[in-house]
Amino acid sequence: DSFGPLRPDSFLAVKGVIEPVEEEPDVDVIQERDNLIIADLEKALSELSLARKVEGTNISQTLELQLAEIQALIERAGRNSESQPQAIREQLKQQMEILLDATPALPEERITQEAVMLMIKVDVREELDRLRAHTSTARKLLIDGRVIGRKLDFLCQELNREVNTLCSKANNIELSNIGLDLKALIEQFREQVQNIE
Repeated sequence: DSFGPLRPDSFLAVKGVIEPVEEEPDVDVIQERDNLIIADLEKALSELSLARKVEGTNISQTLELQLAEIQALIERAGRNSESQPQAIREQLKQQMEILLDATPALPEERITQEAVMLMIKVDVREELDRLRAHTSTARKLLIDGRVIGRKLDFLCQELNREVNTLCSKANNIELSNIGLDLKALIEQFREQVQNIE
């Protein structure tokens, strides 16, 4: 009576009532399990590798198309800039004539000098040459097929820098619009570059 009623968990405390039985591991079962795990892992890695190759090919094709569009805009900007010297000269001549309407016209030589100085400030040929060089380098990197993500990302920064300078030098609306279109395309290109190694 002094111990009170017996509870079911009291039996569990008595040694020998319940004892764990250790089974010998079946080597064949373990080997079969391990083989299945390895086979599944190899299959998953193979499928992952294939998926990455397909994705890489798709991204590469997209980047090539974007580079072609960027190149086309660079060439458009080049054609636009070829007409700049004469347009600047004519624009400057008209502005000078308006300003100096009451006085005799400036000598042709002076207008030419001013046009040359202005042309030097707005000449975009150097920027266009660099843009062409950067797009060419990007194409070579895509063909190379190695780890190129960081290099392409750096080229995107360089492309943006040149386009910003081109936009700041643009002296007509068409060249400004080409510059803005280039900026948009380069940003799309950069977004795709973020998806590769």
